[in-house]
Amino acid sequence: MTSQIFPSDVQQSLDLVGIFVFALSGGLLAVRKNMDIFGICVLAEVTALGGGVMRDLVIGATPVAAFSNLGYFVTPLLAGLVVFFLHPEVERINRAVQTLDALGLGLFCVTGTAKAHDYGLGAVSSVALGMVTAAGGGVMRDVLAGELPSLLRWDREIYAVPALVGAALVALLIALDSLTAATGTAAALTAFILRMLALKYGWRAPRAWHRNGSRTSEE
Repeated sequence: MTSQIFPSDVQQSLDLVGIFVFALSGGLLAVRKNMDIFGICVLAEVTALGGGVMRDLVIGATPVAAFSNLGYFVTPLLAGLVVFFLHPEVERINRAVQTLDALGLGLFCVTGTAKAHDYGLGAVSSVALGMVTAAGGGVMRDVLAGELPSLLRWDREIYAVPALVGAALVALLIALDSLTAATGTAAALTAFILRMLALKYGWRAPRAWHRNGSRTSEE
């Protein structure tokens, strides 16, 4: 299968690391919103697994991986407990968390695109679902927390765009029959590097312009 880019044990280990880090970001937002331990765990689960669940439901891969693999479901709960007890320490290493989050973004946009292709979707739909796999959980997290999703906010560094680029590279590699562990890793690293550069230099997507050439207000 195209989606089995890496050996199964390696891919599962990478998935679990990415899930854990995504869950940390969800748990931290729950703490900032003064939620209790249940709310922390719910946001951790949603952030870590929401994108993959949406992808699997769209392509008909049921039961979805998040519920058929116990490790995928339990890992966000462990991350939620880490945040519950150690959130000041986790906040202090936020830069490291953002770096690992960017790695997870790169990994999930690649595997999500490949899995969508395996279920018969075309290139454009596979790319869209690759982006959803990587960024969909964050959207669900923000909505549940009562915030405008961060990937739709102009005042936040680009997040979905790196995932879109990585997913598009995977679709191109599939079309060229060149998707391997090495090329898939390169696509994931491309998304990762774009995200890290966005964080470093504050890259943001362009906003709409008025006819007189001035930007629209941020309100």
